[in-house]
Amino acid sequence: MPKKTLGQQWGAQTYACHAHSPWEKGSVENSNGLLRQFFPKGTDFTTVSLEEVLKAEHLLNHRPRKVLGYLTPYEVHSSHQSGALAT
Repeated sequence: MPKKTLGQQWGAQTYACHAHSPWEKGSVENSNGLLRQFFPKGTDFTTVSLEEVLKAEHLLNHRPRKVLGYLTPYEVHSSHQSGALAT
């Protein structure tokens, strides 16, 4: 039996961006920019502690986003999780 891609397993459409085409992946580029506030380009991640990563993760996941109607990613994810568990 051949392996299925994740998109095929979930019946989801997928899209692969072209290399060196940042305009095709705006949300990824935006996320990279947000991460650069905590970890500047050239950061040696072998010297970054788990606590620093977790702090950045917490701050980013609790930052309101215009695209989410000024909710935080945490709030949106939590509402989907509670809805999924309620059904």
